[in-house]
Amino acid sequence: MLISEPPLTDFDRWARAEYEAGDPRGFTAFVILVKIKKKDVDPLCSTYMHVIGDELDWGTITMLLAGSGMTWDAAVFFAKRDFRANGPLDNPTARLLLHDQEARVKEDRLAINEGHFFDVWGRRMIVEEA
Repeated sequence: MLISEPPLTDFDRWARAEYEAGDPRGFTAFVILVKIKKKDVDPLCSTYMHVIGDELDWGTITMLLAGSGMTWDAAVFFAKRDFRANGPLDNPTARLLLHDQEARVKEDRLAINEGHFFDVWGRRMIVEEA
């Protein structure tokens, strides 16, 4: 029996392109989960992960994010690299910069568009002014 691969999501294509665009050591991804309301998106929680390799897919991400215990509608990803080493950030820097990114998104929801915004099915989205 031949088992076919599931189709790639917008997230899958983004993650692979982001990895291939940089150093093979990978990058750090800041992730902010959000709840979508009629005229706003509310940031719920955030984390960061070091992405090393091009095998990350939406199915794996949704399993990891299920561990947050949050009911979320979308996730925004911000790819960051250590400008000196062109690879993932060290953990103290990642925590500090994630905190800064969270503050930017809380202050201005349009800052989400500076990242890569995906719904629960891994489809690309944008935030529009209301």
